[in-house]
Amino acid sequence: MWYVYCLENKDKNYLYVGSTKDLKRRIIEHNNGLSKATKPHLPLNLTAYIAVPSEKHARNLEKYFKTGSGKTVLKKRILQNEVPFSGT
Repeated sequence: MWYVYCLENKDKNYLYVGSTKDLKRRIIEHNNGLSKATKPHLPLNLTAYIAVPSEKHARNLEKYFKTGSGKTVLKKRILQNEVPFSGT
């Protein structure tokens, strides 16, 4: 199983998207300053993750979420604070 994950800093003004096979290890690495991209934005919180069956699928989804339309989908559909419930 592979994971595509989203990290945000405490001010919620920085969003990072990545992919990994070992989610727990990767989050620890980020928060220990071992990632050049996220080190200036510590501490980070895991805000969402998606499990997918293959590395290829994870890398493609990560790449999509880093595009303009992917960021919009991510923010509107996945990272929203409240999910509407239809009750059906």
